Amino acid sequence: MAGVPDLIKQLGEWLSDPIVSRALNALFILILLLVISRILRSVVVRRIPDPVSRYRVRKLVVFVVFAVGLITLVAVFSERLRGFTVAIGVTGAGVAFALQEVIISLAGWLAITFGRYYKAGDRINLGGVVGDVIDIGMLRTTLMECGEWVQADLFNGRIVRVSNSFVFKQPVFNYSGDFAFLWDEISLPVKYGSDYHLAKRIIEQVGQDLVGPYSDRYEEAWTKISRKFLVETQSLDPVVTISANDQWIEFTLRYIVEYRNRRVTKDRIFWRILEEIDATNGAVGIAAATLNIEKLVVSDIPPVNIHLKPGPKSG
Repeated sequence: MAGVPDLIKQLGEWLSDPIVSRALNALFILILLLVISRILRSVVVRRIPDPVSRYRVRKLVVFVVFAVGLITLVAVFSERLRGFTVAIGVTGAGVAFALQEVIISLAGWLAITFGRYYKAGDRINLGGVVGDVIDIGMLRTTLMECGEWVQADLFNGRIVRVSNSFVFKQPVFNYSGDFAFLWDEISLPVKYGSDYHLAKRIIEQVGQDLVGPYSDRYEEAWTKISRKFLVETQSLDPVVTISANDQWIEFTLRYIVEYRNRRVTKDRIFWRILEEIDATNGAVGIAAATLNIEKLVVSDIPPVNIHLKPGPKSG
């Protein structure tokens, strides 16, 4: 038992060391911050009904805890770090070279956060991956992927994490940022000999009926983007153009649509156009690829000589 007082004395001397006491204080503060963060996320954040607001508040809590923890560590050990300035500089240069991809990803996160490249909920093309942003971390952006083996703009179920460094390496396509609408086209082949004027009226009317009612929303969004960027005035009404080739007359309907409704809108337009064309009783017909074979003259076919060699006789 004689060793117990000595052990207590050594423990007291160890705890009285300034470095140890500062480390314990920093550890206590970090644990307290983690507990507060967990309480806020479990009690407060879960009670927010709107998913977008809930996501933003949760990310804000994590960011604030991280920032306060970093400031705490710097403040606690700032005096001890002054004597190691040169060593820290040399070590930092080596670490920066080894972790350059991580540093670029952190810089990309800052650019995304403050440069408004995109936000959670936007549909983007980042690093060659198309999908909806479901989370923006300090190193990676998480996407719910669209396309690949699934046609058009539907989710395929894969969750993809793309490095934030791609915002500096490749173009970032945002389908829903400042202007959440896209121009789309539908091409329809019409037989030669059809009533072309009737066909054009049908396609124009279908476009006006199904897309035209949303023109006010399109114009409002275009007005906002024209105030922010140098863009030319564009017609937002459905437009039908015509072209011809050796097989059919091609009518093209160009219209504007909200980016999430592109597939659904195209489906509705096609169904309506087909129904209207069927109601014309043959005045307008859908064309199909055909092959015209000219009349052949037998005398023009060159003669073909066939020479057969007798095979070996069987025994």
